[in-house]
Amino acid sequence: MSPRLQALQPYPFQKLRALFAGVTPNPALAHVNLSIGEPKHPTPQLVKDALVAHFDGLAAYPATLGSDALRGSIAAWAERRYALKLNPAKEIIPVNGSREALFSFAQTVIDASGDSKPVVISPNPFYQIYEGAALLAGAEPYYVNCLAAKRFQPDWANVPEDVWARTQLVFVCSPGNPTGAVASLDDWRELFALSDRYGFVIASDECYSEIYFNDAKPLGGLEAAKLLGRDFSRLVIFSSLSKRSNVPGMRSGFVAGDAAILEQFLLYRTYHGCAMSPSVQAASAAAWDDEAHVLDNRVQYTAKFNAVTQRLQTVLDVNLPDASFYLWAKVPAHVAGGDDAEFARRLYAEQHVTVLPGSYLAREAHGVNPGAGYVRIALVAPLAECVEAAERIVRFCQPA
Repeated sequence: MSPRLQALQPYPFQKLRALFAGVTPNPALAHVNLSIGEPKHPTPQLVKDALVAHFDGLAAYPATLGSDALRGSIAAWAERRYALKLNPAKEIIPVNGSREALFSFAQTVIDASGDSKPVVISPNPFYQIYEGAALLAGAEPYYVNCLAAKRFQPDWANVPEDVWARTQLVFVCSPGNPTGAVASLDDWRELFALSDRYGFVIASDECYSEIYFNDAKPLGGLEAAKLLGRDFSRLVIFSSLSKRSNVPGMRSGFVAGDAAILEQFLLYRTYHGCAMSPSVQAASAAAWDDEAHVLDNRVQYTAKFNAVTQRLQTVLDVNLPDASFYLWAKVPAHVAGGDDAEFARRLYAEQHVTVLPGSYLAREAHGVNPGAGYVRIALVAPLAECVEAAERIVRFCQPA
């Protein structure tokens, strides 16, 4: 067996199950699970109709590059959303969800054959695939803390010169998981300058880009490059239908950006054997072609955030995120001593509400775990359940 597997850490939800082991939640209360970022809104009928109408696609092997129709739909969406003119043949590859693509991309990009160990930089807190992808590619993860004092953006200025010199790949997540923070044009300008200086590739995870509030559309990586008069050299973005269109089980997204890098990524994927089903491709094109269901999705999330955030602000230090469907809430010192894991354990036991401890989404780095003392609250349940959960959290936090 590969010794690199031994470096992998338990997934946050494994830790959560261990935390709750032996705990009997209040039987008088129905469970409300706000720990997992799994969309619960109904899948749009147009997507289901397209999937069913193209079941005959199961009779053919799919092309790794995907169909012209799907890449055309993605290119048209990118032009509507970001005013980008992408080449569908060279700058777009459909993928089986952003998770699969983020992992396999690192295996393509990282060259571990040299004398010094390559570095993959990750925001901290982070989506754990970044870390696992780095480790299994033979690289060393380096964690850049995202703290409230810096708008939950990575503190690039504190990365040492010798780390940058070994860095081959930087993962960016904007809107961020778990904080919901969005990188500004100045943030991108700083990162692009570092990429120009040190030659690393930027992988921008943008799977939450379509869940935002008050028409404040999050800036995308390719969009930032265009605004700054740059081409897409060493830049690739990852997008997904899971959150945008409520189809997490369909496993559909795309990668776009630097054509030279995508050419090599396509070669890797040809051997990897991860082409998207033709039926799913047709349903994906239908989803990218339609914006009405996306607007309805945002309306539903906005209603939940408005109702829940106002309630929770009476007992927690929490604010509306820039985007995404998470609240990143500071645990009050008078509850569980401010310990995020103990807060989550007691909340589950007493109120039958599940949230995710922030420390489970981060690593101890530079003397601090930036997730410690926070909990991630995923507002994916129906409005009534989210409001009920918020009211239980308020009761839980109030002094006896």
